[in-house]
Amino acid sequence: MKADIEHWAGRLAALAVDSGVPGASLAFWYDGEVHECATGVLNTGTGAPVLIDSLFQIGSVTKVWTATQLMLLAEQGRVTLDTPVAEILPEFRVSDPGATQAITLRHLLTHTSGIDGDLFLDTGRGDDCLRRYVEACAGLEQTFPVGDSHSYCNSGFVIAGRVIEEVTGLVWNQALREQICEPLGLTHTWTLPEDVLRFGAAIGHDEDGAVVPQWGLPRSVGPAGLICARAADVVAFGRAHLTPGMLLADPAALREAQVDLPNPHTGARQWGIGWGLDEWDGHQVVSHTGDTIGQHAVLWVLPELGTVIAALINGGRSVEFQHRLATELMRELHAIDVPAPLTPPGQPVHVDGAPFTGTYERAGSRIHVTADEGGRLSLRTEPTGILVGLARSRTLDLVAVDETTFVGRDEGDSVWDTVVFEQRPDGPSYLHYSGRATPKTS
Repeated sequence: MKADIEHWAGRLAALAVDSGVPGASLAFWYDGEVHECATGVLNTGTGAPVLIDSLFQIGSVTKVWTATQLMLLAEQGRVTLDTPVAEILPEFRVSDPGATQAITLRHLLTHTSGIDGDLFLDTGRGDDCLRRYVEACAGLEQTFPVGDSHSYCNSGFVIAGRVIEEVTGLVWNQALREQICEPLGLTHTWTLPEDVLRFGAAIGHDEDGAVVPQWGLPRSVGPAGLICARAADVVAFGRAHLTPGMLLADPAALREAQVDLPNPHTGARQWGIGWGLDEWDGHQVVSHTGDTIGQHAVLWVLPELGTVIAALINGGRSVEFQHRLATELMRELHAIDVPAPLTPPGQPVHVDGAPFTGTYERAGSRIHVTADEGGRLSLRTEPTGILVGLARSRTLDLVAVDETTFVGRDEGDSVWDTVVFEQRPDGPSYLHYSGRATPKTS
């Protein structure tokens, strides 16, 4: 069936209002055509409308672009995914000398390096910012031994971007243009503010609709999350992962499973090269989401169905909005059901939560797990370091789903978060939440 874009423009507007989203842009490739619509405002302070060519921050969706850049170099024989990073970057080291020598490009692209890597460090606007960032990684600790598990790692992708610079001889954003943007004809995809501001650009908002105090992230974290783009450009990039030869000779190689996720309830059950991997109603879906300061983005690619969807959002209850949009689109376009987020079971599950109580800590976050007199667990996040003032503290009253899996949501949240506890008899215990493995420290 043909997609009725007027219908979807209306649904986009209605869902945005329901979820408190100031502005959103949607594009999808379906039945051989790109469909685009937009709703709301770029900035509640100015009232400037969102247009289909407006640029939003796509955040960590950028990581798939960075992974694609490295795969292009691998296809050209200029790197291999199993090359140790230290063989390419003389400045690369982390606090563990063994890890420094063992970490490969594959570890970086699959979040299996073990680097405690939410280092949001501003090393300036100069072309040397990635090199200086990598030098600053020398103090990063290991969350787990190299290759032992999966934990989302922003720093790993900045390091990957620095590898691209070293191999190509170009700064990362210029390599991005030459490797991806120019071959695909992406005219509305940029990274630096002076380029973005030539277009209508969204600013982030908090869940109450207030404009955030900072527009974007520093240049030094570019390969992990700095791209700004219109939705149609994001879809064009996604299409390149459907068609061999459009960009990569073998784009399917990126969606081969590399690692199972310890918490498989966060939008992916496995991880490929840059992509999260899951199934919707028996159909493979590869995806990535992105969050910056008050903005959210998602890219879904369904290879078997030939459909690509990009949604860009500048605030409000974005995860709720994202799920409702995907549910309606998939039901109407392909008559398939999107799995619902994990919620509390119909019958209570009794779990002794005492072994899980304590403090868990990683870069940028300290998590406190406590139990009340009845043994019910509560989780409270505490931003630390550079994230103080940018990330908010959250408190989740946890409900057991099984012996190690719990769900919880903060006051005012509509979507349940999932927490998985892992107790290792021969090593540290972990809390798996928000894609990260956080070790127990006390």
